[in-house]
Parts: sequence; structure tokens; C-alpha cells
Amino acid sequence: MNPSWLAPFRIRSFRYQWPADLVTAWALEMETLILGWYVLVETGSVLMLTIFGASLYFGTLIAPMLGVVGDRIGHRTTLVAMRLAYMVLAALLMTFAFRGALSPGIVITIGIVAGLLKPSDLAIRSALIASTVPGNMLTGAMGIARTTMDSARIAGALAGAGLFAAWGLGVAYIAVTMLYLLGVLLTLGTGVRRGDAPAAVPTPALPDDGMPAALALPSPVSFWRQLKDGLAFVWSRPVLRASMWLALLVNLTAFPLSNGLLPYVAREVYLVDEKGLGYLAASYASGALIGSILFSRYALGAPLARVMLASSAGWYLALLLFAQMISIIGGMAFLFLAGLLQSFSMIAVAVLILRITTAELRGRVMGVRILAIYTLPFGLLAAGWLIQRIGFAATASTYALFGLAMVLVLAVRFHGDLWRVEAPANAT
Repeated sequence: MNPSWLAPFRIRSFRYQWPADLVTAWALEMETLILGWYVLVETGSVLMLTIFGASLYFGTLIAPMLGVVGDRIGHRTTLVAMRLAYMVLAALLMTFAFRGALSPGIVITIGIVAGLLKPSDLAIRSALIASTVPGNMLTGAMGIARTTMDSARIAGALAGAGLFAAWGLGVAYIAVTMLYLLGVLLTLGTGVRRGDAPAAVPTPALPDDGMPAALALPSPVSFWRQLKDGLAFVWSRPVLRASMWLALLVNLTAFPLSNGLLPYVAREVYLVDEKGLGYLAASYASGALIGSILFSRYALGAPLARVMLASSAGWYLALLLFAQMISIIGGMAFLFLAGLLQSFSMIAVAVLILRITTAELRGRVMGVRILAIYTLPFGLLAAGWLIQRIGFAATASTYALFGLAMVLVLAVRFHGDLWRVEAPANAT
């Protein structure tokens, strides 16, 4: 019998991690919205906006390495160190703002530094959940955990836009810095505690795909050997390969439309101010939050691989319709739908990866998953170049149609592993 969808809160570590991830995600979202609007207003250039957005994701290249670090020194320790760094960088931006010395160049430079760490936050927090929550609660826990990101896009967007509009960037960054500090303190309470040790996460029986014997990790093992073993593990499992290809695709063609380009859409397409931008971001996030809650509540027995593919296709259809909207109300409606389907897709990806991956490899495999985000800055930069030439609607439609076509290709290519009801990836 499946446990209650709120059962993960019985685990002490999860009771600390959920609010820690929540306040950290709020701060991350506030920063992205505030600084994106600042760069667009100060430069008046969609290309500079996309350069700033791209700067936040350079760290995806080192995500597998940070995953190895998490596997070696502990996921909690790694997460605390990363969040301390976010706090220091936010305090630095706040200082520049109050001194009147802030410029788009400084914002992009600090964004590049922060971008070395921030993309890995999701990977490390997911690995920490998988190591502290019993396997029969993992699907529900990942859905609940996703609500931290989705609610952040609502609260972070509205609070960030409101504070920025009312009191300026410096005051807004006081709130950002304090949220990061609270996140660090709460993260210190996570980790396995006596009485909370979870049962082993069941790994589906999979055929021997020629996996190297090195995965029975000796101790000590070199850093690079561990990284290589994580990559080899991903490549040896068709479901993992398909999940990584899908993650790469949506970061290239879907997330740029609903994340980095929203300031441009608000200002140039719908002709609204930063409050209107907040409403657009909150609409997408509201759909994502409801999607996360529905997934946590009802997807415990769902065929996850099928959910992943079907919701990804629906996500692209919603973005295609969003691209045609000329009023902010219509845009908000289809962003809401896109956010809901995005949650189904991305939570299914995360749960599939964590179910298949062995405990000692979780950090580095989730790091490889975050490596797929590296396509997002390229998608942003290409979109900025295209928008200047063919406009937003044509660019967004091209992205959505290409993404939809590639989801169908994945469904055909991995049909036996992802779509068959009797496939292990669809086991309930």
C-alpha cells in the first residue's frame, strides 16, 4: 500500500530540507527577476538580457564534479557551502547597489561567478532527499520538493518585483541576503538522523548492459574515476540516456521561453512594467505549483516514463499557443498551462533517474542531469539573436515546434524502454 503523499514529512531531515530549499529558491527567483529587469532597463537590449541569463548557467559544466564532491564529503556539507557562497555574492551586490556603483557589467560578472554553483543546487538537494527518504516515499517527496521551486516563482516574482519597484534594488537585496542566510541555517539541520535512517531505495532489475566492474567502487577512488563511473552508468542505461536527452532538449528550447525571455515579453510584447513581469512569472509558477501538488498526490502509481513523454509534448503545445498571444491575459493563461505540464515532465525525469541510480552514484548522476542545463544559455543566446531578426512570436513558435518534434523522435527511438506499459520505467 502506498504511503500518504505527506509521509515524507515524518522524516526529520525532510522537515528541515523542505523549508531550507523553499527560502533558497525564493531568493534565487527574486535575484533572477530583479537583475534580469535591471539589465534590460539599463541597456535596452534583448541580447544583453540573454547574455545575463546565459551567465547564470555556466556552472552546469562543473555540475558532475560537484556531484562527485557531494558523494565524497556528503550532500549536506556541499549544499551548506554552496548556499553560503550565494549569500556572500548577494551581499556583495547589495553593497554595490547601496554605494551607487552597480552596473550591468558588474551584474553579469557576479552572475557568472554565481552561475558556477547555482545550477548544481537542484542536483545536490535531490541526492540528499534520495539518501534520507525511504524509497516508497520518493515519488511523493520529489513532488513535494518541487513545490519549493514553483512557489518561489510565485512569491519570488511578486515579492522581488514589488520590493524593487517600491524601494529599489538595494532594499530588495537585503531580503535576498536574509533568505539565503535562513536557507543555510535550515540546511544545517538536514541529513540522516538516528531513527530516520531510510530503507534502501529499490533499484529496478535491469539487464547487464556491459557495465564496467569499476562501479563496485573501491575505497579510496580517485575523483576523476568517480566522475567517469557516473558518466558510464548513465550511458549504460537506456532510460537514463533518454531522460538526459529530454532534459537537454527542454533546456535548449522550452525553458528559455518561460524563464530568461519573460522580461522582454513583458516590456516589448505586452508593454507592461516590472509588476506585469511579476504577474507573468507568477502565472507560470502557479501552474507549476499545482502540477507539483497533483503529481505528489496522484502519481504514486503512474507509469512515469509515459507521463514524462506525454507531459513534455503538452508543454510544447502550450508554449506554441503562448507564442501567439497578443494580450497579457492570454499569455498568462497559457503560461499557467505550460507550468503545470512542465512540473509533470521534470518531476517524472527526476524520479526515474533516482529510482534507477544506485545510492553511491546519486550525486554524480544528478550532476550529469544538471549538465543538460548547459543547453539553456545557448538557447537563450540564439533566441536573443533570432528575436532581433524575426520577432518573438516566430522565434518562440520555432522553438516549440522543434521541441515537440524531438519529443516524438525520443518516443519512437526509446519506445520499448519508455512507452510500453510493461517496461520497467513504467512499473508502479
